[in-house]
Amino acid sequence: MALVDRTSLERADEMRRDFVANVSHELRTPLTALQGFIETLRGPARNDPKARDRFLDIMEREAGRMNRLIADLLSLSRVESEERRRPAESVDLLALLRNVVATLTQAAAAAGVRIELAAVSDPVAVAGDADQLVQVFHNLIENAVKYGGAGERVRLEAAHIDHEPVVRGAAWAITVADEGEGIDALHLPRLTERFYRVDTHRSREKGGTGLGLAIVKHIINRHRGRLRIESEKGVGSRFTVVLPEMPMR
Repeated sequence: MALVDRTSLERADEMRRDFVANVSHELRTPLTALQGFIETLRGPARNDPKARDRFLDIMEREAGRMNRLIADLLSLSRVESEERRRPAESVDLLALLRNVVATLTQAAAAAGVRIELAAVSDPVAVAGDADQLVQVFHNLIENAVKYGGAGERVRLEAAHIDHEPVVRGAAWAITVADEGEGIDALHLPRLTERFYRVDTHRSREKGGTGLGLAIVKHIINRHRGRLRIESEKGVGSRFTVVLPEMPMR
């Protein structure tokens, strides 16, 4: 008689089942809402211009939510398929951060938040996929503005690490810090899980899909880096991305 350890296969099957269930749930809510509004517009609200406009606005938001979810699912799939292939191109991380900040400055100002990028005199070069790193920092800064904006400031800091054990050498640590309400410690270990939300209703209201930090985690894994999350209630949160340094040529 032979014994076969099927633990990993069972775990993978369970993850797939959970993933399908989560996706189905996330899509069912907006689809049900759309169906209900369509029926109402065809019936009681057929000749009510105010109700029609209000319902169409809600339908547009729900359709946008589904589009964002599908886009994030496709992005997650692409990132996972490339995770074993380490990027080799040199990326000027500071220039990349400046571009991301410039992209988000207007939206942050509209939310009453200013984004500050601490000055760094040294070149900041890492081996990376520029498009994916833009996705990482865009996500982290946007989250800080949305959920940590109560402090009215989001600060980016870059620090050089002479030797980081995880990357087995020199590295750069980029921290996105907010001064918002903070996150309870019990949530921190699960923040990068797919569809995990600290506040489901608030996240959905702000357009969140529950996949952003999962995508961030997989991109950082592909870059052989690490993500540190620190938060204190009433003080704010700090998301730190540590990436291996690439020597300047």
